[in-house]
Amino acid sequence: MALYMIGDLQGCHEPLQRLLRKLDFSPSRDTLYLLGDLVNRGPDSLAVLRSLEQLGDAAQCLLGNHDLNLLGIRHGLRKPHRGDTVQQVLNAPDSEALLDWLRHRSMAMFAHGWLMVHAGVLPQWSVAQTLALAGEVERALRGPDLAGFLQGMYGNTPDRWDDSLAGAERLRIIVNALTRMRFCTADGTMEFASSGGTQTALPGYLPWFELPGRQTTDVPIAFGHWSTLGTETAAAGGGLLANTLPLDTGCVWGGCLTAARLSDAPGRYRLVTVNCEQSQAPG
Repeated sequence: MALYMIGDLQGCHEPLQRLLRKLDFSPSRDTLYLLGDLVNRGPDSLAVLRSLEQLGDAAQCLLGNHDLNLLGIRHGLRKPHRGDTVQQVLNAPDSEALLDWLRHRSMAMFAHGWLMVHAGVLPQWSVAQTLALAGEVERALRGPDLAGFLQGMYGNTPDRWDDSLAGAERLRIIVNALTRMRFCTADGTMEFASSGGTQTALPGYLPWFELPGRQTTDVPIAFGHWSTLGTETAAAGGGLLANTLPLDTGCVWGGCLTAARLSDAPGRYRLVTVNCEQSQAPG
């Protein structure tokens, strides 16, 4: 039995199939943990969703910001951005079944000693709290008022966690931390304007994993979302950054698609990559 964590697919179906062949992946024997942004920007989001859905429990998937945005577009709450490539999903005869499958995916997972999220974890959150808060969003996604949840999901405020937050504001900040965050301050205040490498942080902000006093420091965390960071880390030969592993290595931008094969020792892994053709130009 082999266990793999895989970074952002973003609709890149053909590289995923090449990576699975390179891994000699067998759904009857092995398990994939996909770190979100399954769809969008790449050429074949529909095939990605169909393939992952057909793998059943062998593909454990997180939701990223692009996956949530697809649900928002489907419910008429967002218009596609320039460069979005989700229309094929919306036009497919099995669209409703695939989107229902999508909204039943996870916001965070803890397995085999790893905490897995799409983007980041606020410094005040422990592993247990992260999973509990992710569960609150998952229940809203799977509940009867999906459109109401999605309508309240968008926005950059509140930008700092408070245990007393309730309703749409509470769910919004959880979503933003788990699917959009790159930089924040020591008190957990997030900003969303900076999207380049770690050197693009605004004054007073740090990459979320570098914050002193982070409650999850002792637990290895795998995440996607930050392609510039993951690409730089992979080019340097891999390695944990403050006990975290960035696995978005820019497949859709012409980088690589990366899997981390987990070892029996906590926090240990081996990277396996395939090169990808560029589907979109950065920026």
